[in-house]
Amino acid sequence: MSGHDFLLELGTEELPSAAVSGLSVALAEQLTSAFASHGISHGMVRSFGTPRRLAVWVKDLNERAADASIVRRGPPVSAAVDATGNPTRAGLAFAESCGCSFAELGRVTEAKGEFLHFASVKAGAATTALLGDIVIQAVAQLPVAKRMRWGDSDFEFARPVHWVVLLYAEQVLPCEVLGVASGRITYGHRFMAPGPLTLSAALDYEDLLFTQGRVVADFEQRRQQIRSGVTDLAAIEGGTPVLTDALLDEVTALVEWPVPLSAGFDARFLDLPDEVILATLQGHQRYFALRAANGRLLNRFITVANLVSSDPTQVVAGNERVVGPRLSDAAFFWNQDRAAPLHSRQEALRAVTFQAQLGSYFDKSVRASALASHLAPAFHADATLAVRGMQLAKCDLLSGLVGEFPELQGTMGGYYARHDGEPEAIATAISEHYRPRFAGDELPSGALGQILSVADKLDTITGIFAIGQKPSGTRDPYGLRRAALGVLRILIETRREVDLQDCIALATRNAVADRDARLGSGAAKTAPASGPAIERDVYDYMIDRLRAYYTENVAGVTTEMFEAVLDRRPRSAYDFDRRVQALAVFLTLADAPALAAANKRIANILRKSDESEGTTSITPTPLVQVEELSLQAALNEARPTVLEAIAQQNYAEALTRLAGLRGVVDAFFDKVLVNANEPGLKAARLQLLRDLRSLFLSIADLSRLPG
Repeated sequence: MSGHDFLLELGTEELPSAAVSGLSVALAEQLTSAFASHGISHGMVRSFGTPRRLAVWVKDLNERAADASIVRRGPPVSAAVDATGNPTRAGLAFAESCGCSFAELGRVTEAKGEFLHFASVKAGAATTALLGDIVIQAVAQLPVAKRMRWGDSDFEFARPVHWVVLLYAEQVLPCEVLGVASGRITYGHRFMAPGPLTLSAALDYEDLLFTQGRVVADFEQRRQQIRSGVTDLAAIEGGTPVLTDALLDEVTALVEWPVPLSAGFDARFLDLPDEVILATLQGHQRYFALRAANGRLLNRFITVANLVSSDPTQVVAGNERVVGPRLSDAAFFWNQDRAAPLHSRQEALRAVTFQAQLGSYFDKSVRASALASHLAPAFHADATLAVRGMQLAKCDLLSGLVGEFPELQGTMGGYYARHDGEPEAIATAISEHYRPRFAGDELPSGALGQILSVADKLDTITGIFAIGQKPSGTRDPYGLRRAALGVLRILIETRREVDLQDCIALATRNAVADRDARLGSGAAKTAPASGPAIERDVYDYMIDRLRAYYTENVAGVTTEMFEAVLDRRPRSAYDFDRRVQALAVFLTLADAPALAAANKRIANILRKSDESEGTTSITPTPLVQVEELSLQAALNEARPTVLEAIAQQNYAEALTRLAGLRGVVDAFFDKVLVNANEPGLKAARLQLLRDLRSLFLSIADLSRLPG
């Protein structure tokens, strides 16, 4: 079969910058998925995205869907044909359902006898007949975060749609998408080439937009062009650009024809903290800041215009006029905020609500401070410093700069604490206590910052669970998944031996107390759950996040390994990790599969025994066979060293020592009948197996491992 190039373009008002790349990729994925489900083969697929368009181009999209084989087995021949050889009602009905005559049916012999058989090939539909519905469905299923309507129509999309191009080779496919009829007319740059552009064929799309429309349609090409242009211009200015993926993506989504231009600001603003300058340039203005070779910021920046100006100096001057007042505002807040010490804002936090049922940020600080004090010994830190840091950690929420730049919370608190003469450890901890903010983010660098981060995050998690608003599905408005993973990363990656269950219990008690104080006398009726139930839910939630941590970050950890350790419900995340890592070592041993299988067998035997005999007590009699006596002796010999290794959390050594029992365990099961006729002997053998399993269970439930 032959194929032709296919093009779909949606022309829109300016799309949200955060949506351009994702929607263009999603549109391509929706279309290719639909092509696959219809059996339409094709070649290369390219997606395009600019502020004013989403497009997909497909090479060699087949003219027809693949033919479909139809095979049906009918009723037995004995029921489909009567004694005279004529078809029965059953035979005729089957032929009618297949759309053929009875004579056209075949027969097939199987193990159960001879049956009527129908085989046919359904010709694939013409691609042009399918594309309209495919496109409509693909657009409807795009993950648009917030849809809007326009005009008097009922259609909804991220932004109003003004034109639709739908071409198959040179042919326009008639279709109406979001109320707009398809055609071959596209539009170029809003200012440099605003007139209509006629596409003669799908293949012409990218080149026509570039040469006549002044549009770089390919998102990645435009992104690379911006990166290169900004880097080259920065070198001319004597610096290197501060490039982040997020800023590059946003700027790429804002322009169709990128033109980097260098500009500057008053050097006096370099006295501001770097973070404030970067927040002003990047967050507010989408400019690229520049650093000198010594790492200091320059009073220069690069803006990316969306057109070629006849007078670039005017564009530069306009951007400089915008950034100057913003930096002046930042300097005003910087000076004003430092006029009063950070701790003077602590009392005012009572008026800032954290969550209606949990109180203010002052209340949150009190709860988290108690948790920070509790955590300090495990982090080998001063509890007094931990409490002081937690009391000050949220005070910068009332500062002018954080009000202007919310993303600087914590960061500015660190600066203000340092300015007030607070210990450096406290200042650093305050600035880092929101870390990790996202997957892969750095952890707080010091013990004090780690304590504040864990205390703050655990208080949030337990508090939100206490008011019955735990995450469900994809809804997580308080960022509890991120917070839980942050706690686990800190405890595991910094090797802190913290009793997580104990910390959850303390945090839950404080959260429930604040919750119930606000609910008053109606607490019993309206409280979502009691403390113990919340503690269990929070622990289970944290464990689910730990499962995700291993899945996403730790190679070689299987579901079976995770479940084997989870069966013991370790109280410490770091202890959990050490057990998992020990299992990974154990599973490399030659004896591991056999011992895992033996543990499965032991677990089944003991379960069946408990089910059949219940709590009946039978006095064991002495063991008699050589193999069971050997197992008992080997177990008694191994127990002290195994328990000592477990006490030191050297689980790998403990499992290696237990692996040495493989020979006597195999011999026991080869020669010994556990369910002996004599009740006392049976009880003794079951007790021996309980002792063996108990020692293995001190580390993990090996019966859950493959073996």
